[in-house]
Amino acid sequence: MSEDGKVPLPNLEGGEVAFEAPLAPEPEGPTTRIASELEAVFDVPVQVSAVLGRARMDIGDLLKLGPGTVLELDRKVGEAIDIYVNNRLVARGEVVLVEEKLGVTMTEIIKAERS
Repeated sequence: MSEDGKVPLPNLEGGEVAFEAPLAPEPEGPTTRIASELEAVFDVPVQVSAVLGRARMDIGDLLKLGPGTVLELDRKVGEAIDIYVNNRLVARGEVVLVEEKLGVTMTEIIKAERS
């Protein structure tokens, strides 16, 4: 823009048209965060749950369950599991086996709607 607030127009009479668009302003401040900036939240407790599936049963049947009982869930093998943080769905993932221990890898982050 010129000093009078008008956008300069290209000269169309010279054969070649040259016009330089103004550059977007650089963002102020750092665009990435470093771990030390988040240090205040490192000790905040959160509850993380990985839901493999759900089952519905009577309390009498629940009391009959014992070690080694196979329970049929509402999901198939290989289907994504839900990952909750503080009872809020935040991701979906897969169960993995790492050095003879079960773990969960996130495959999809769920963007929550802000209310």
